[in-house]
This record gives sequence, structure tokens and C-alpha cells, in this order.
Amino acid sequence: MSAPGDALRTSLRTSAIMLAFTVAFTALMAFTYDRTRPMIEASAQQAQMRLIDEILPPDGYDNALLDDLVLLGPTPALGLDKGGRVWRARKAGEPVALIVEATAPDGYAGRIALVVAINTNGLLSGVRVTTHKETPGLGDYIDPKKDRRKDMPWIGQFAVAGWRDADPASWAVRKDGGTFGYRTGATISARAVVGAVGRATAWAVAHQQDLFSAPAGSTFGAQP
Repeated sequence: MSAPGDALRTSLRTSAIMLAFTVAFTALMAFTYDRTRPMIEASAQQAQMRLIDEILPPDGYDNALLDDLVLLGPTPALGLDKGGRVWRARKAGEPVALIVEATAPDGYAGRIALVVAINTNGLLSGVRVTTHKETPGLGDYIDPKKDRRKDMPWIGQFAVAGWRDADPASWAVRKDGGTFGYRTGATISARAVVGAVGRATAWAVAHQQDLFSAPAGSTFGAQP
């Protein structure tokens, strides 16, 4: 029969071994994270630039666009409950366009996240859906990668739209009396995106001057 001291020593030894494994595992995870973090961040930046290149011609600006950004706090006009980002494109130091994150809260299957590029003349350069849960094969045509019309993706119609020359009431799908097309059987997805893009464009035009003059990395609208 084991003495109480032996049981205690066994318990302490087991605890020490488990602690050693925990410390070693934590150190290994920390080391791995530190080694891979630059690669992960670089990959994320590359993905961001690929997306931006789809909606804003790379030869249209010459600044380090990903570094020239303004943070947003919660912004109801853009559907951003937790805030977002605005990137600023410039050429020879002059403002060229804003790339604004926005969200359509009223998609058929939930929230639809977007990026909208608006030129300083109020005309849209392009729009892309970044995340959504719309019905595959039906409402997911809002994403050009899933749109079966590769020759004329639905999202492409925004590249010729503008806010300053348009009646706000026209920022709706044709079924609702607006100017934007939609796909039969999936009106809700299109209606949500059209509304969100219209609101984002109006917001960007209204705040354009202040957005371009805000310090890089600052939070727009924050109290000093």
C-alpha cells in the first residue's frame, strides 16, 4: 500500500510535467505566430490590393493606398455597427477617389459586406461584395465570382453610376421604380446592395473633403 507521501510526490510530478508541456506548447505557439505573422499580414494586404484593383484602376493613383486610410467608428449611414475603413487614393498629392467599406443589413440571408470606390467627381469607379450568405445559384449573383454572366456581371452596372447627377429616388432596382437591374427571382439581394451603395456614395460625397484632410490612421469623427 502506497504511503501518503508517495501519492503526493506522484501528484506533484504529474502536475510539473503538465505545466512543463503547457509552457513549452505556449512558447511554441508564440514562436510560430511571430514567425508567420508577417506572411499572414502580407497575404492579407495582397488580397486587399487585388480587391481594390478590381474597382479602382491602379494607374489612377500613385500613393501607398493601404497606408493612407481613415478608420471609422460605428457609422449607421454605411451600415457599420462596429466601424470600418476608408482608403484614400491620390495622384501627385491630389485627391482622386475614396474606397469605402459599407454593409447592406437587409440581404435575403443577412448582412452583405461591400467596398465602394467613389471618384472625387461623385462618379462610382466600382463596387465589390466582400462577404455574404445569399442563396447559392440565386441571390449570389451579386458577387461577380459567382455571377454566371461573366460577360456582363450584375455588379458592373455601378461603374457608370453617379450620385451628383442622379435623383436619390433612382437608387433602386427597376422593379421599385429605380434605374438598376436585377435578376428575376432574387430581387431582395439586388435591392439590398443597390440601397447600400447609394447610401455609401451619398455619405462619401458629403464627407469627401473632411475624409481627405483627416490624418492617416485617425478615426473619422472622433472627438479630439
